[in-house]
Amino acid sequence: MAQYLIYFNQQWVGDHPEEWFLGRVEPSMAVIREMKEAGVLVFAGGLEEEVAEAFSADPTGGTLEITDGPYVETTEFLGGLTIVDVPDEGAARTWAGRIAEGCGWPMEVRRFKPVPS
Repeated sequence: MAQYLIYFNQQWVGDHPEEWFLGRVEPSMAVIREMKEAGVLVFAGGLEEEVAEAFSADPTGGTLEITDGPYVETTEFLGGLTIVDVPDEGAARTWAGRIAEGCGWPMEVRRFKPVPS
């Protein structure tokens, strides 16, 4: 089994009326239920949209600095993620497609590298 990260940047969602977003709740939750039933769901969740509430930890200057706000100024930021544990890339592609259809916006998928023991 391999773990894959399925995620989206908030900017990929697009501008839609509130009714559209409310209409995405049930299809999205249905996919989450399917993943749980299939035993492939590790984690799924959306992130707070207010990026100003983020904080950063940076040791690159020789001293650890914890600062308020995002680490870098960017026009895109992570909106949500799902981690699945599946037998192969084909299964990861299938679940990514199901999530994208449920949410109504694009997803990107990357495989986790195992941490050496």
